[in-house]
Amino acid sequence: MSLFLGKIHYWLFNKIVWFEDLEEEIKVLAKEEGLDVKELSKEINNRYGERLPNLPLEEMIDTSNIHGWLQEKIHSAEYRLATWTVNLLEKDKSKEKLELLYKSQGAKAGKEAIKEGKELNNAINIFNSINDYILDGMPCDRVNEVISQEENKVLWKRRICVHKDIWDEVNGDVDLFYALRDLWIESFVKEVNSNYKYNFLGNNEFSIERI
Repeated sequence: MSLFLGKIHYWLFNKIVWFEDLEEEIKVLAKEEGLDVKELSKEINNRYGERLPNLPLEEMIDTSNIHGWLQEKIHSAEYRLATWTVNLLEKDKSKEKLELLYKSQGAKAGKEAIKEGKELNNAINIFNSINDYILDGMPCDRVNEVISQEENKVLWKRRICVHKDIWDEVNGDVDLFYALRDLWIESFVKEVNSNYKYNFLGNNEFSIERI
């Protein structure tokens, strides 16, 4: 079955797994904050589907519809995480705890990138490594467009948003999602190479550059 799958499919699968790991951490926080996690899990899973089982991709994926299967799992994960976040933010102090959670996972991903031996000694490699972890739809969505890239600086813009419809549907704020993810990326960059920093420049433009 693995003959039907290419590197890009495993790459996407890994990004979904990281996103679902973040969801699990949010669920732990939700329980600490007094939410009825068991009941909420039942409601959310019934509506959007359950997270992936701990199995190899080739044992789960529908090889007759690889693209559709991956897209479905991305949407499912995004809806669940957005819904958990909306429920959690009803608690007064949960935003600060969510921020810490995103920072922590960004650093964790950075540690894995280093452990895998990736050469993160310039802005281009760091930018590419970030995109090994964050989930921004399917590759064909072409969410991010690089404006310029050189060894010490990469500048890019968000061409389209693939998250807003999901967050709107669950009565959430997509700007909060982006703010949290900015913290994730900032933490990731700091972890992999403290000589570089991540910047949100406004107007949907971002950069990674040498300090």
